[in-house]
Amino acid sequence: MNFSKKNVLVTGGTGLIGKPLVERLLSKDAVVRIVSLDDVSRAHPEAEFLKLDLTNFENCKKAVFGMDYVFNLVGVKSSPKTDNTKPASYFVPTLMFDTNMMEAARREGVKGYLFTSTVGVYTPAEIFHEDDVWKTFPLEKGKFQAWSKRIGELQAEAYAIEYGWNNISIVRPTNVYGPYDNFDSENSMVVPSLIKRVTDGENPLIVWGDGSQVRDFVFSEDVADCMIAVAEKGIIKPINIGSGRGYSIRELVDTILKSADDKPQVVYDTSKPSGDKIRIMDISRATSLLGWQPKTSLEEGIKKTMRWYESNKEVAGKRYDVFNR
Repeated sequence: MNFSKKNVLVTGGTGLIGKPLVERLLSKDAVVRIVSLDDVSRAHPEAEFLKLDLTNFENCKKAVFGMDYVFNLVGVKSSPKTDNTKPASYFVPTLMFDTNMMEAARREGVKGYLFTSTVGVYTPAEIFHEDDVWKTFPLEKGKFQAWSKRIGELQAEAYAIEYGWNNISIVRPTNVYGPYDNFDSENSMVVPSLIKRVTDGENPLIVWGDGSQVRDFVFSEDVADCMIAVAEKGIIKPINIGSGRGYSIRELVDTILKSADDKPQVVYDTSKPSGDKIRIMDISRATSLLGWQPKTSLEEGIKKTMRWYESNKEVAGKRYDVFNR
């Protein structure tokens, strides 16, 4: 799709990926509407902003009215701990707004739709390939995040079969980080959690596990670029979005400390769980179909994120937190 003069909805357009995505759409002369429960101060001033709870179907109908394309980025981003201790706060609203948004967009006759899934849909493996998702079904009991997103992917498949609505793109980002992330000390993911703790002066810095576990991290602006490319080319095959390479948690910690003014003592607590040993995205489909490659190195992305957090702690705190309503 050519986005010039098109009406485009970005749910979650005040967040980690939504912010750079909205900027890119505006630069392409799109008419952008943002829907979010965050404070309006986080919204781009050139976009229309609606504060709507998308677990309500009537609100979803308002959100999609008159839209040509929908980027559905709204989500509940949380740590593995929160996913285990407060699963209903994640699972129920995710099911509701994913289901409601897709149904409202179908009824409105929206020409294109991008559904944001997650790396969590994969069962344990060292390298994740898009077509392996259903080969390893079912998921383990208790994987609430993964189940909710897999159901969203199934909804898209059901619409294609019954209604011939074949314009739903599915992207599966891995561990995304950057400005406007969730820096809450109770439920943030590993990158923003470490950045906050280092920046706020925690010493010693306690890191779970021995630091050898390997993860794939990708900067938010690169994710936004890939989403735009998927939408412009109308790709409906699921697309992994990651860096395509692995970084150990020790490498991540060392990279964060390079950009820190005060460097704490680091203690690796091997009595704590560390998760799967290796989790890396295969991004060859994105490369071959879109010509896309992430541009931002881990060091550059971490530096940008740390500088943003240091200067925008007040803005970081103005996000809607489903776990502390």
